[in-house]
Amino acid sequence: MNGDAPAGAPLTLRERRWAAAVKEILAAAESQIAENGPAALSLRAVARSLGMTVQALYHYFPSRDELVTALITKAYEDLADAVQHAVDTAPEEPGHPEGSEDSDVPRMVIAAESYRQWAVDHPERFQLIYGAPLRHYSAPTEGSSTRAVRRMSGIFMNELFRGFTSEQLAAADTPALSPALRRHLEEFLSPDALGGMPSPAVPILISAWGQMHGLVVLEVFGHTSFVGAHQAEMFHLSMRTMLQDVRRRIPAGEPAK
Repeated sequence: MNGDAPAGAPLTLRERRWAAAVKEILAAAESQIAENGPAALSLRAVARSLGMTVQALYHYFPSRDELVTALITKAYEDLADAVQHAVDTAPEEPGHPEGSEDSDVPRMVIAAESYRQWAVDHPERFQLIYGAPLRHYSAPTEGSSTRAVRRMSGIFMNELFRGFTSEQLAAADTPALSPALRRHLEEFLSPDALGGMPSPAVPILISAWGQMHGLVVLEVFGHTSFVGAHQAEMFHLSMRTMLQDVRRRIPAGEPAK
C-alpha cells in the first residue's frame, strides 16, 4: 500500500505519484470523518469526492480496514507530532540541566496541554482513535497503529518521569503490588518494554495517564461543558496537581544524566 523506497533512495516518479494519491485519499477520508464522524466513513463517498471509482481506490487501499488503519496511524502520529513539538520548544525547567528560572510551567504540563488542544481542535479524529471502536474493524497486531500508540505513550512517559533515575522509580511510594501483579509486570516489562521502567512506577504511569486522558475525553465528548470557558484553566490546574503528586511519590536523588 505504501510503496516505500529503500531508506535514503530517491523516490521514483511512480512512487511519488502513488504517495500523492495516498495523501489525497487520506485527506478526503479525514474530511468525511470531520463532517460526519468516524462511524460514517464510506469508501464509496471518499472515492466519489476524489472523482475516482471504488475499484480505483481499492488499488491503494485493498480494504476498508487498511484505510481505517492508515487513518488511525496518521491521527496518532499527528497527535504525537503536536505533543513532541510542544515539549521540544518548551523552556527547560528550573532544577534540570540547562534549566531556566523563567520556566514556571513543567514540560509534562505543557505536553498534556498540547495533547488536550489537539483533541479539542480535532474532536472527530480524536474520537476515531479513542472513541467507540468502529464496527467490524480490528487493528492489525504489531501494525503501524500499534507503533504509533507506543510513540505517543513514550513521549508521555518520558515527560512524566523526566529527571528521575531507574533507582528512584524503583523506590517510588506506591501501594504494595500483589505477587501475581508484580510477576505479570516483570514478565510484561521486558528490558525494551516501556524503556525498562521498574514495575513500581507502572501504577503511577497508568494513574497519571488515566487522569490526563480521562479529563480530555470528558471535554471532547461534552461532559464538562458546565465549566464553560474555564475548561483550559481547570485542566491546567489538574495537571499541575497530578504532577505534584507524582513527584511526591518518587524519592529525591541525583538528577538523571
